[in-house]
Amino acid sequence: MRDRFSLTSLSASLVLALTVSATHLRAESMPPGQADQACGSPSSVDDGWEIASPDSVGMDTAQLCTLVARLAQRSTAVHSVVVVRHGKLVFEQYFAGYDQPWGQPDGQYEFAATIRHDMRSVSKSVTSLLVGIAIDRKLIAGVDEPVLKFFPDYASVKQPGWDAITIRHLLTMSSGFKWDEARAWTDPKNDEPRLVTEPDPLGYVLSRPIAAPPDTLWTYSGGSTELLGNIVERVSKQSLEAFAREALFQPLGITDVEWKAYKNGKIAAAAGLRLRPRDAAKIGQLVLSRGQWNGRQVVPADWIAQSITPRFQAVGLFGGTLFYGYQWWMGRSLAGSKEIKWVGAFGWGGQRIFIVPGLDLVMMTTAAQYGQPKEGLAAIDILSNIVIPSVHDAH
Repeated sequence: MRDRFSLTSLSASLVLALTVSATHLRAESMPPGQADQACGSPSSVDDGWEIASPDSVGMDTAQLCTLVARLAQRSTAVHSVVVVRHGKLVFEQYFAGYDQPWGQPDGQYEFAATIRHDMRSVSKSVTSLLVGIAIDRKLIAGVDEPVLKFFPDYASVKQPGWDAITIRHLLTMSSGFKWDEARAWTDPKNDEPRLVTEPDPLGYVLSRPIAAPPDTLWTYSGGSTELLGNIVERVSKQSLEAFAREALFQPLGITDVEWKAYKNGKIAAAAGLRLRPRDAAKIGQLVLSRGQWNGRQVVPADWIAQSITPRFQAVGLFGGTLFYGYQWWMGRSLAGSKEIKWVGAFGWGGQRIFIVPGLDLVMMTTAAQYGQPKEGLAAIDILSNIVIPSVHDAH
């Protein structure tokens, strides 16, 4: 089989040698505790992951070790790559670099297994899981509940047509209220910055006019997720972060978590979550395992199935053929001549959780490709051209 990952002017063996050499050189400047990390060998940090070698789970270690050279070719701003197979952590690599973390100054940062990273809109997928848990606990009757039922205090800002919008419409980004966040952040017509600057972002969202009937127009909307997060807060009578810690993070053994808030103190359900990449990979494993973690049903299996069922063609974002479920993305990669389906959580700047059910595989990346025209393509390149082809069995 032709080696698709070699530099055109070098042999595969030389690329591997350069990769290992680059990894060795990086080790001299790595944070304490990482200097002995050999080509993606996971660190032992007692966070609940079972650690194994790639070869023991049917993956080619040498193939994975071409990662550094691959990234060097493309001059990407990737900060981490974490790979899980058969429920075991088999590969992790961290890279220092520029970042724009929420609430901290822009600049150069070191990254390691024990350092949190912005998840950005991966937060939306996590919020969806929390909605599923709230429904399972009978705090919400179901996805066909009308949204305005939960916001009687905002009756005065209600626009015509809002009575028809349900929780399901918010989950699938098909509510039809007018929203545009595809513009530059500084564009006054971009609705997303209003979630940060408005003293009452919920009021701003609920006052938006209706542009189309529900279920007829897919529009990516952080405002939809903010309403979902606040519904969970209202029915659980606690902050979204507190509910998430008790209902989701604690069962997964995720203890080092932060969920940033807007200026009015409301948790930013659409974009504020900060996790260690290894913990974000647990979210992927949870979905892959139909809501189970270590034998415990954390999220109902039926909710996972509903969430990752394609419901709309996602138009105009991230490129490629993408479908959208309940705040989760669905797509596919071409590895060799084989088409591989995956489920994803996407965050601005290159934050990605990929779940590949057919290969029993999870891959998580963090990056700082904020505002770049090809934002996030490094992650799909790593998945399609390194991680998936490294799998040499069909189990």
